[in-house]
Amino acid sequence: MSRAPVWRAVTALAVIAISITLALVTAPRLGLDLRGGTQLVFETRDSATVKADSAATDRALNVLRQRADALGVVDPTLVRSGERRIIVELPGVLDPRQAADVIGRTAQLAFHPVLGAAEAGDKTAVPDENGGLLKLGPVAISGDGISDATEQSDPQRGPGWWVNIGFRQADAWQRLTGTAACAPDGDPKRRIAIVLDKEVISSPPLDPSVPCGSGIPGASGDITGSFTYEEARDLAVLIKGGALPVPLDLVEQRTVGPTLGAAAIDASAKAALAGLALTAVFIVAVYRLSGLLSVIALLCYGVISYAALVAMGATFTLPGLAGFVLAIGMAIDANVLVFERAREEYVQAPGRGLKAALGRGFSNAWSAIADSNVTTLIAAGLLFWLASGPVKGFGVTLAIGVLASLVSAMLITRVLSETVIGKVGPRVSGLGSAGTVRTWLTRRNPQLMRARKLWLAVAGGLVAVACAGLLAHGLNFGVEFTGGRLVEFATSRPIPADAAGQAVTRAGFPTAVVQSTGDGVTVRAARLGLDEVARIEQALEQQGGEVTKRREEFVGPSLGEELRRNALIALGVAVAMQLVYLAVRFRWTFGAAAVLALVVDVMVVMGVFAWLGKPVDGIFLAAMLTIVGYSVNDKVVVFDRVRELWAARRTEPFAAAVNGAILQTMPRTVNTGLGALFILAALTAFGGDSLRDFATALVIGIVTGTLSSAFVAGPAAIGLARLDRQPPPEPAKRRARRAREGSGAVI
Repeated sequence: MSRAPVWRAVTALAVIAISITLALVTAPRLGLDLRGGTQLVFETRDSATVKADSAATDRALNVLRQRADALGVVDPTLVRSGERRIIVELPGVLDPRQAADVIGRTAQLAFHPVLGAAEAGDKTAVPDENGGLLKLGPVAISGDGISDATEQSDPQRGPGWWVNIGFRQADAWQRLTGTAACAPDGDPKRRIAIVLDKEVISSPPLDPSVPCGSGIPGASGDITGSFTYEEARDLAVLIKGGALPVPLDLVEQRTVGPTLGAAAIDASAKAALAGLALTAVFIVAVYRLSGLLSVIALLCYGVISYAALVAMGATFTLPGLAGFVLAIGMAIDANVLVFERAREEYVQAPGRGLKAALGRGFSNAWSAIADSNVTTLIAAGLLFWLASGPVKGFGVTLAIGVLASLVSAMLITRVLSETVIGKVGPRVSGLGSAGTVRTWLTRRNPQLMRARKLWLAVAGGLVAVACAGLLAHGLNFGVEFTGGRLVEFATSRPIPADAAGQAVTRAGFPTAVVQSTGDGVTVRAARLGLDEVARIEQALEQQGGEVTKRREEFVGPSLGEELRRNALIALGVAVAMQLVYLAVRFRWTFGAAAVLALVVDVMVVMGVFAWLGKPVDGIFLAAMLTIVGYSVNDKVVVFDRVRELWAARRTEPFAAAVNGAILQTMPRTVNTGLGALFILAALTAFGGDSLRDFATALVIGIVTGTLSSAFVAGPAAIGLARLDRQPPPEPAKRRARRAREGSGAVI
């Protein structure tokens, strides 16, 4: 008796036990779009003396980390991305103006003596914090001379806050204050100017008790005034942070309110439960007991996938949750492939029994399962490599989902099926008949490939309509690809679109794109600063009552151009890699036919979005690459069967093998497509606007990809076969079992 089933069962139990343990003891790490906060992306620039290389960026990162810690942000995240970018995540910080001003100031800090008041028109004059003009002397103490700065208060000294500054050299501070103390009380020369990036952030006068010439002894001093806690803390942070080694540019900023994040988690949970329930009902209705076992394996898949993500320390983002929900529908694909092959095997040789048919189903389906999952992993890898922000989370989630689905289908489903199947009748098992769709196709045997020229002409017409939409309307690129700022406000009273547009125009932005929904307003403009956002918010309050900011996104023009270029590269590389993989795995004609059908799928989706004017952003890129993976997945299954039938029917025309492969794989295609559509329907019903557009793109892509496998890839493969010089594949040879010698007994 083979020990393989025993080892599979032990392995399955170990995987499930480890996954449950990890899921219970490890807390998930939520992205800012789910828990609320601000993400800033800075890019270092070369200065006159320092080149912005990785070493300079690391030094700047350390300065920013000190500032974030001094701000009191709970669990800030600061990482270097590439050579010149720094990503700063500040949970709970919902005021991007404060975050950008305090965290990202260039902060060339210096202490200057004040030479006196300056007259209007003096080009050397520097305005102080109150708007007055000062004439400053040379730098007396640079930022490197500061050892510490903290905000302090003491009820015994009275109300209010002050900032205590520590210096590395006591004599420099004493000389500076001793010289200033010689000026009479009230004279501007008695002040000390603290200059940050050529801007006076504070110019306090010396206390009258400080003696002339002697100055303030020791290595510390206090800046007093009518500071609030926040003002004192921010001033201390800026002083303590010192000078950044290189200037920084803010190239991207995202802010999400906590209520929007909580709503996104709730919507994703509802979509997952609804999608899982619909998929479970469908798969049980089609495959009966086998379907029920696959649903149990699907639940295990969810636990395994979640445990793998939390064990890796992956950040859960809104697109990542969408990927997690979508992977539920894709995980059922391997089970459908196995069950359909098992049905075929049982119908062809019912005398061998259900258990033998199931074993051959797992063996024969492995090739198509492996090929189709590799294509999806290629798409997920490209998302992680070329996408930015939360969309990277979608790539990670999709890749983990694919690997977990393999474990679920090929290990857990197999263990459960081998334990139960064989102990029940063929009808109860769900594998004892060919199924309604397959029976109908076998009886009718439609010759789809006879009209292959018609199918290609229809596909060409759809591409022409899509191109017309792209030429007439173009793609509605979002802020992520064009640069600019997008702000979504929630209002206590609904505001009509025209009234919202007028309010934004009165705020000074007549060219801004304004969209109004039932309970909010979205504003998008290329040149929209943080102060301007505050003006728009005030203007909307006159129309909509209480206004709160749900989310905010800013992408610099250079980064937007880079992301747009990366999106085109990702799509191009995805198509090229699929062609190479299919050409190596099968033959070049199959790869070219699949890519031709893939181009049709992509063009149709882009055309629909162009005609409808829907936004094209990072979420759309995630949807497109998922469509690429799904579409090629479907075509791999068809061509895998073409190769098998062609080898078995070498004397028949190639078109007959293609037609037969399409008909034989259609039950799998229909069942898998419906499983994914159930999930997407749940995302459409419960998701927000961005997830709704994501689901819309995938619905169009899945329907188009399913049809193109039969009506574009098949006819194209027949046409290209005339150029193929390779002979038909050889039939698969069964390995002969070696005769057993002797009884095996030993003494």
